[in-house]
Amino acid sequence: MPATRSSVRERIDAGGRSFSFEFFPPKTPEGTGHLWDAIRRLEPLQPTLVSVTYGAGGTTRDRTVEITAQIAHQTTLTPMGHLTCVGSTAAELRGVVAAYADAGVHHVLALRGDPVGGPQAPWTSTPGGLEHADELVEFISRLGTFSIGVAAFPDKHPSSPSLDLDVQVLKAKQDRGADFAMTQFFFEVETYLRFVDRAQRAGVTMPIIPGIMPVTNVAQLQRFAQLSGTPLPGPMIEQFDRVADDPQAVVEHGVEIASTMSAALLEAGAPGLHFYTLNRSFSTLRVYRDLGLTV
Repeated sequence: MPATRSSVRERIDAGGRSFSFEFFPPKTPEGTGHLWDAIRRLEPLQPTLVSVTYGAGGTTRDRTVEITAQIAHQTTLTPMGHLTCVGSTAAELRGVVAAYADAGVHHVLALRGDPVGGPQAPWTSTPGGLEHADELVEFISRLGTFSIGVAAFPDKHPSSPSLDLDVQVLKAKQDRGADFAMTQFFFEVETYLRFVDRAQRAGVTMPIIPGIMPVTNVAQLQRFAQLSGTPLPGPMIEQFDRVADDPQAVVEHGVEIASTMSAALLEAGAPGLHFYTLNRSFSTLRVYRDLGLTV
């Protein structure tokens, strides 16, 4: 296979934007139904990529590879496989990369990954494995012509002492072969813009795509924010608290916030949007329509 740049990078370099969706491996047959319903409903939007996450501690690795391969074989979508350092030796990582390649998956999101105890738990490397995401980027790049994405953290990685260190890490990932970055979700546009400015001044030239999570459940939002270290703006929480007992009102408000943020980010020059769908299609479809992006 000849060396190619990622469809993300190709689209952005050509002056376009990348729109992508992220799913997670379901734990139940009902969850599997929700996942495939979301995939089929979002497929007509023709996103640049879709991805499937690992669970904390790499607990869903095999299921993630299986679903990613199914997307490659059973849909018109371009899947991006997740890969983390957690719980895997170098030999096991090589096997996962080979499985992705065998399935026709040539886009990989390279992450250090969360420990079993979650993002803020102490990091323990796996004997015979890799320690950092930049090492994983270089490891993947030596195995074939993969397009490699990485994570970025506008509100600071939960285990990092500073944004300056996070930017240095992002630059190291770029230097070792990453094509583009996708951010953790955030809720203030200026947070993303300040981070991108800081990264560019440090020499990061690859696209940094903002991650958007339309809120559908207040308790879930608070749990995710606590785990990821993402601050929640006080006025936003007050607005959600006022409608917390009305599930439909929460969804509508979540769509409104995501649409407003997305429009502002695109207006400010963001190279696209990466949606954390939570295996549901309704809110992402609504944001797309609000932005006039439906095909």
